[in-house]
This record gives sequence, structure tokens and C-alpha cells, in this order.
Amino acid sequence: MIEWMAFLWSGATLLIVAVAFWVVSLLRNDVSIVDSLWSIMFLLVALVYSATAVNTGPREMLVLSLVTLWALRLSIYITWRNHGQREDYRYRKIRANNDPGFRFKSLYIVFGFQAVLAWVISLPLVVAIGGQSAIGLLDYAGILFFVVGFIFEALGDLQLTRFRSNPENSGKVLDQGLWRYTRHPNYFGNFTMWWGFFLIALSAGGWWTIISPLLMTFLLLKVSGVALLEKDISGRRPQYQQYIRRTNAFFPGFPRK
Repeated sequence: MIEWMAFLWSGATLLIVAVAFWVVSLLRNDVSIVDSLWSIMFLLVALVYSATAVNTGPREMLVLSLVTLWALRLSIYITWRNHGQREDYRYRKIRANNDPGFRFKSLYIVFGFQAVLAWVISLPLVVAIGGQSAIGLLDYAGILFFVVGFIFEALGDLQLTRFRSNPENSGKVLDQGLWRYTRHPNYFGNFTMWWGFFLIALSAGGWWTIISPLLMTFLLLKVSGVALLEKDISGRRPQYQQYIRRTNAFFPGFPRK
């Protein structure tokens, strides 16, 4: 069961932090900082819920450890990757489509919207933290899913960073390592981790939190992930069409000839 007052406190915390980062984005004239905040939002929900809930269960430290590992790695990586760069092209398009007045609109279009999304998607975390049942096979399956997903996301990011750091690869397409088997190993990794969190919540009785991984899957495939990234990438990198023909978009598989 969720202690709703503790969950409301976590939501209020997200909104306060979202407003604070919005103010920073006004000073920087760059809303890309929300990408660094995204994973931290889930960590905040878990920490605030853990601190304010009257009763927590045997999965509390497990969930806090897993979400801390994921959230800090992703936030640090994105912050490092974006340092010194101009505002991400995705947000430049959103800015152009919502001017005049984007500076104010970004409070709810970007920061508020992502805070609400994170609050809803975090449901498996809070259910697992508060679950009173003993740890079982579903928990171990969830941990396995998390480990596989974390490897795909972290290693995929590392391989892409190394590829981009070589000037000789300018304009080329990365098709080695994990990128040989899926065009988006980092997104697949994120997908797998959230299904892992759901399995842990399911073990605690939170079958209804399936809304979380389903929503995350939809976002990764149809909204801010694969669909958005590949919308115009073929025009910028002609080799990408060949890459599409031989490589799975999301789920890993052997390359087609």
C-alpha cells in the first residue's frame, strides 16, 4: 500500500525542485538542464517517500540503492555531455513553436510536465519501498532486469562517447559494440531497468504499477526517444538509412545482411 501523504510530499518536492531549475534555465536561457534533472527526480521521490512514510519494508534499501546508482550515473553523464554546448535542438524547436512567451511557458511545458511524469512513473519505487511482503523470486528477476538494463544504458553511452570523441568519425554512424545489435542500446537499457523496477513492485503486491513501465515504454518508443531522435537523423547522416536496414531499432538482434 502507498502512504498517500508521503507520496504527496514527494510530488510537492518535485514541483519545488522543478521551479528552482526553471529559474536557473531563465538565467542561462537554456532549458536543456531539465535533462540532468530528469533521473534525479526519481531519486528525490524515493528518498522523500522513504523519509516520510510511516512504514517501509524489506525492499527499501534495495530500491534506494538501485535508483541512486541509475539516477546519479545518468545525471552526471548528461551534465558532462551537455557542458559548454548550446541548448539541445529538441528544446530549440519547442522554444520556436511556443514563442512568444516561451520563457514563462517552459515552467509548465518542460519542467512542470516532466515533474508530473516522473511522479507518476515513480509509482513502482514507492510501492516497493513500502511493500511488507518478504523478498522473493520476482525481486531477484527485477534485479537481473535492472543489471542488464544498466549495462546496456551505461555501456551504450560510453561507446557513443568514445566514438564521438574521435574526429575521424565525424558524420559517420556508430555500428559497433552494442550499437551493432540495436540502434538505441541506451533506450533499451532504460526500458529494461524500468520493467525491473516493476517486477520488484509486483513482488510487493503492486501489480497496478504496470502503468509505469508501459508509460516509459511509450515515451521511449513514440515520443522523446526513438521516434524523435530518428525523425531527421537520416538527412544529417546519409549512412543512417543503411544502418536502419540492417539493425533493429530497439530490441537487440543480430544484424541483417
